[in-house]
Amino acid sequence: MSLIKSISGIRGTIGGKSGEGLTPIDIVKFTAAYGAWVIETTHNPKVVIGRDARISGEMISSLVSATLQGLGIHVIDLGLSTTPTVELAVPAEGAGGGIILTASHNPIQWNALKLLNAVGEFISDAEGKSILEKAEKEAFTFAEVKKLGKYTKIDDYIDRHIAHVLSLDLVDVEAIKARNFKVVVDAVNSTGGIAVPKLLRALGVTEIEEMYCTPDGLFPHNPEPLPENLRDISKKLEKGSFDLGIVVDPDVDRLAFVNEDGSMFGEEYTLVAVADYVLSKTPGNTVSNLSSTRALRDVTEKRGGKYTAAAVGEVNVVQQIKAVDAVIGGEGNGGIIYPASHNGRDALVGIGLFLTHLAKFGKSISKLRASYPNYHISKNKIELTPEINVDKILLEIKNKYQKHPINDIDGVKIEFEKEWVHLRKSNTEPIIRIYSESDSEATAEHLAKKIIQDIKEVVSSSLI
Repeated sequence: MSLIKSISGIRGTIGGKSGEGLTPIDIVKFTAAYGAWVIETTHNPKVVIGRDARISGEMISSLVSATLQGLGIHVIDLGLSTTPTVELAVPAEGAGGGIILTASHNPIQWNALKLLNAVGEFISDAEGKSILEKAEKEAFTFAEVKKLGKYTKIDDYIDRHIAHVLSLDLVDVEAIKARNFKVVVDAVNSTGGIAVPKLLRALGVTEIEEMYCTPDGLFPHNPEPLPENLRDISKKLEKGSFDLGIVVDPDVDRLAFVNEDGSMFGEEYTLVAVADYVLSKTPGNTVSNLSSTRALRDVTEKRGGKYTAAAVGEVNVVQQIKAVDAVIGGEGNGGIIYPASHNGRDALVGIGLFLTHLAKFGKSISKLRASYPNYHISKNKIELTPEINVDKILLEIKNKYQKHPINDIDGVKIEFEKEWVHLRKSNTEPIIRIYSESDSEATAEHLAKKIIQDIKEVVSSSLI
């Protein structure tokens, strides 16, 4: 069993003993701490909640709602929803915060509480620490019977979200309709199965093949939208009857595309392509995290803008977007953050912008991909055990490569002329992530293996 407490929320596996997994006791305690923080900091006892389709979602939603009501907080429940839909609903409903019940790309046994502030953005590091401290000390007081919170259910927020996407100036419905795209959708049997086909129809797409679009939470494959998990949709496209495939994760904040021949567009290039389109219409700056492809920098500079890297984590990217007044940003995991819409990763907004771009490009999706610089990222990880000292590993690696440019705002990123490697401890899983990039796939793989060997040597020397 696992329970991970971080600034981005509380994430864990369902079941087990309290404090070791995401049990009902843990859910109530952390929800109460968050609710107390909302009341204390906003004086606004109203919280929006929504969930993905995980089979544990209904149980967790009931616990969260009841706990918030017990604090005297009014609950607005969107039911089956998406992370960006809840983010949009928080300010729209004038709420003091929001909770999304989703473990994002994690497997079926996981769930989580993702915590939002009053403007529908993820809470900051300081706010997260304050909430964790409240939970640890159980620093919350429940309301008397006549002051319990009310409960309201709203079922149409995905429709409102779609209407919002269609209202964006850079989403051209007529251009998309004119291309008469034939699309395959893999929504991993979660809420993207509701939202994505609805959005496509609203955009004028009439030929849609739905794969795994039943929102029952029974994931047919690993829900992270990586190439090794997308074999079924790839085979469907190989037959040549469709223009592209669209893939989202369970909470619909990550977006990946599959080319008309079944090959991968590349989740790293979701942001690159959308940014290229946005920059062509609204020149400006861009932001992505340290682990994202340098192709975004190339595209940004070609369009006359400035690229900036942020620490990994949506909240860090959003802070940097605000700091440099970026017109587009996001993460290389297929996360599109379009400030003209809202400051959160949003696959539905990404679909609207990408299909407009592809429609106006006038050629196939594979030719669009070929128009961008071709980099290869090798993504690896090392499972953590209690005896592994991550801080020591990062320091040793930093010292070993001190003659190279190093960025240590989030783990250690080392630049090697046209290559880079980034190693950091995950915020959501007990692992060290090792990402490396080069314009040669073999070089990227070699670089990753070299750093992994360096890490193993540090671990071995520590255990002697």
